[in-house]
Amino acid sequence: MAEEISFPRQFARTQRFTLGVPRAFAIAPDGSRIAFLRTKTGADRATCLWTADPDTGAERLIADPVDLLAGSAGEELTVEEKARRERSRQGAAGIVDFATDGAVRVAAFALSGRLFLADLEAGTVRELPAEGPVIDPRPDPTGAHVAYLSGGALRVIGFDGAADRALAEPDGPNVTYGAADFIAAEELDRHRGYWWSPDGTQLLAARVDDTPVTRWHIADPANPGQPAREVGYPAAGTANALVGLVRLGLDGSRTPVVWEGAQSEQSAQPAESTQSAASVFEYLVSVHWSAHGPALLVVLSRDQRTSRILAVQPDGSTSTLIEECDPVWIESGPGAPAWSRTGELAWIAPRGDAYRLLVGDRVLTPDGVQVRALLGFDARHAYLSVSFDDPTRIHIVRVALADGSLTQLSSADGVNAAAIGGSLAVVTSATLHEPNRRITVLRIGDRGEDGGEGVAPKQLSELRSVAEQPRLTARPRELVLGERELRGVLLLPSDHTPGTKLPVLLDPYGGPHGQMAVASHNAFLSSQWFADQGFAVLVVDGRGTPGRGPAWDRAVRDDFVGATLEDQVDALDALLKQVPDLDRGRVAIRGWSYGGYLSALAVLKRPDVFHAAIVGAPVTDWRLYDTGYTERYLGHPDLAPEVYNANSLFPDAGPGAWQWAEPHRPMMIIHGLADDNVVAAHTLRLSSALLAAGRPHEVLPLSGVTHMTPQDVVTENLMLLQVDFLRRALGD
Repeated sequence: MAEEISFPRQFARTQRFTLGVPRAFAIAPDGSRIAFLRTKTGADRATCLWTADPDTGAERLIADPVDLLAGSAGEELTVEEKARRERSRQGAAGIVDFATDGAVRVAAFALSGRLFLADLEAGTVRELPAEGPVIDPRPDPTGAHVAYLSGGALRVIGFDGAADRALAEPDGPNVTYGAADFIAAEELDRHRGYWWSPDGTQLLAARVDDTPVTRWHIADPANPGQPAREVGYPAAGTANALVGLVRLGLDGSRTPVVWEGAQSEQSAQPAESTQSAASVFEYLVSVHWSAHGPALLVVLSRDQRTSRILAVQPDGSTSTLIEECDPVWIESGPGAPAWSRTGELAWIAPRGDAYRLLVGDRVLTPDGVQVRALLGFDARHAYLSVSFDDPTRIHIVRVALADGSLTQLSSADGVNAAAIGGSLAVVTSATLHEPNRRITVLRIGDRGEDGGEGVAPKQLSELRSVAEQPRLTARPRELVLGERELRGVLLLPSDHTPGTKLPVLLDPYGGPHGQMAVASHNAFLSSQWFADQGFAVLVVDGRGTPGRGPAWDRAVRDDFVGATLEDQVDALDALLKQVPDLDRGRVAIRGWSYGGYLSALAVLKRPDVFHAAIVGAPVTDWRLYDTGYTERYLGHPDLAPEVYNANSLFPDAGPGAWQWAEPHRPMMIIHGLADDNVVAAHTLRLSSALLAAGRPHEVLPLSGVTHMTPQDVVTENLMLLQVDFLRRALGD
């Protein structure tokens, strides 16, 4: 008899129904196979490596971590690997990522600190005798060597297991080669720190020196006998890590790459981090190295208002190909810059009211089409993810390089993502009214070549998802609210009787880069569960959230307190006029991370509107959050202290700070004590201030929990405890 479990338990054990869904696709250029990751079931966290036949969808299990670790004590993760997974928000286990050679014939992956090499044609796996613990192994494009990280060094080993050696080893106590620094991984979406040359003879490797970064100490109060964990945390206004780049040859050659702001191997001093250094390019945003042009770097100034696309020469010098300036900040486009197959430079930049694709000297996409990411090229096209007039939908298109004509490849009316390779596309689609996701394989070019002129996309097969079916069905009602036409979704109890008054629960993220009102059914499952407990749940994206263009994004500059809260209030007011069953006198708000900040802000600043708040892992003082995120939106705290004061949750922050309003409203504040992204000091300082002001509140500390809260029991019980709090705070 099948186990009967609650939705919160199912939601937790399936990692929000992401387990069992194929992901991380690598497509063979000749169209012969697709490699991907997937667990065996929707509740199994041990991720396996598979291949599939594009024509039929027939799959083959290549590597099972349970079998590979048989006889051992199970999977063991180093501190470095745990941090890497935390930065990438990876909560699964087993083979969580892999890399292939250029032909997608072999794949390398790390498992429990050991290096494995899979033959994707033969279906065999063998372990290489690498110097462990191994992190982030990557074969060279020609299929002769595997590079990997171990102990802060970048190493390389032959496919035959011979000639294991270090190409670059730490030359200081806080130096690493080949790994992404904290800001790159947490805020710039760069999780890699080294890149192979197309011919497999050289690598570009980041050299990161954490010496200047402030040391914080994260203790585990539940285990006072254990020492606190020391982490380098670049808080706003403090020094970043020193980041440089070196060109390493398999023949032992070593050439530093030079740009304005790069840190050489001899440098030991950070650049000044205030106004004098605004134009120093200390952020290495991305690296692109293909056979169609020299290696490309994107570097960004500390104030994030100037970026440069640089070409790297063989002698390590760089030349500026493009410089972009913005009086507010530069937004980097995923997948860009890159060389087209014909050697033209392509990048994404704001032009007019849209983020647009530029190729050579041409603006290739029209005004009004918001380019989300550059996915790749064939001989005649660029492939993009875009939004048209509706930011809640994301589509996959190909754009003809000759005339800019667009062909839509995705057919689902919802949120689509894609991997492009050769003449194939693998499209993952979610829609608003269907649970889980579909993964379709499309032929987008002529067999044997890519970019067939006039070839209409044709579905070949589907890749199997084994994700569990949710025990409830979300019933989202899409909304456009207020003068700013805010996109939102309303969820009512499944058994709601019209005419019955309902308390209202706002469920936002609300901050930059965090879009929640999307056309995807599973995005609203937890919100529907809260609705089924007796609430009308409103999810709204305000200014600063993606999909609506540069001006919309930049409207939050210097003004988190005003813009993001005002949009939630305006959306609620508009909704109350449309839906008579909502009780204006019982309104709560819940959120995590930026959403936690927004929830605390709501009850402290607008208690006339909000009557209770669940405040999860909140940023309470932006001086305690990192440089890359905070300075992008609020500037440097030494240059604009009044901006930081005005966006802090503390009334005594200094000139420009706002005062908490009356009456006081109930708050439940939740924080993981092992969180190294939004550290628990945020919550502890807010609690102390509330206590000093005589304002009762609840604090729920989560021992051993990071910013992700991946643990099953923690996730389940948090949902139950939140409902209990809301009923007490608003009246059952």
